[in-house]
Amino acid sequence: MKTKKPSEQVNVYALRKGDEVVTVKTPAFAESVTEGDVRWEKAGAPKAAEAPKSEAPAAAAPPTPSAGAPPPPSSVGPIPTAMPPVPPVPAHAMDTKPVSAIKPTAAPAAPAAQAEGGAKGARTESRVKMNRMRLRIAQRLKEAQNTCAMLTTFNEVDMSNITDMRKTYKDAFLKKHNIKLGFMSAFVKAAAHALADQPAVNAVIDDTTKEIVYRDYVDISVAVATPKGLVVPVIRSVDGMNFTDIEKAINLLGEKARKNELAVEDMDGGTFTISNGGVFGSMFGTPIINPPQSAILGMHGIFDRPVAVGGKVEIRPMMYVALTYDHRLIDGREAVLFLRKIKSVVEDPRVLLLDM
Repeated sequence: MKTKKPSEQVNVYALRKGDEVVTVKTPAFAESVTEGDVRWEKAGAPKAAEAPKSEAPAAAAPPTPSAGAPPPPSSVGPIPTAMPPVPPVPAHAMDTKPVSAIKPTAAPAAPAAQAEGGAKGARTESRVKMNRMRLRIAQRLKEAQNTCAMLTTFNEVDMSNITDMRKTYKDAFLKKHNIKLGFMSAFVKAAAHALADQPAVNAVIDDTTKEIVYRDYVDISVAVATPKGLVVPVIRSVDGMNFTDIEKAINLLGEKARKNELAVEDMDGGTFTISNGGVFGSMFGTPIINPPQSAILGMHGIFDRPVAVGGKVEIRPMMYVALTYDHRLIDGREAVLFLRKIKSVVEDPRVLLLDM
């Protein structure tokens, strides 16, 4: 069939159906359509999916129905012409309730055994606001970490001689001075002696003026643990004190700290700090510098360990000591010599009498 360009909106075609000619009117085609075939398409049920091909030989094709035979009946039912019925509207409005007024239904009670087990395994958290002392401690320690080039050196001290001296004189010392003789006084006095030998450890850098400040006095801060936090009261002019004076000063400051009676003047200043973690059983540690100082001595617990003495292995009471120092000011040589001086004085207090 061939068509020409339509001049109207309807095209008329003559089709042959058997011996009968049928005239069909169709909508206008596009101008680009010039040739084509027109076929009869009968509306019916969709074609079923093709069955998978099998290996068996194909069956013979069914005979083609003649042109005049009536078409087979369609499996599709009649097309509805009326709208479905609308459900009736209730005569009265339904009872409504806001969502906020609906209360949740209580869950069934769990067995007693499960309730007890859940309480034991519960994990909770609590928040407590930091007090002013803890905030100040955190601020100063972080300032020291950000400012100082901290380095730590270690040594060990044989506590045999100082332990024997304490055992021998502790009762007489307590009877005369009404205070106990401890190990702290020996280390404080040894630190004062070593600071005089290595003045750089007793100095400090003034970051504002970029100058080194050398001090000709020795004020030693002693770290004391209190229920509210760590405090460091200062023992002043330690270089002019003996063991008794140091023990009295430590005892007085300790009592004031426990009673929360320390004043700002008691903790102001200080050129060097001693921290004794050994009272809590610490074996080893690296203390943090207490600004504006340049070094801190860390004491630790006394433990019996095998050591070589005169070519023999003996069990001695030993303590590890640590010196953390500001490497911007103090060189490794000065730090090591300082710690060795403390070791020699504590191991043999007679060095103080000979000023060695």
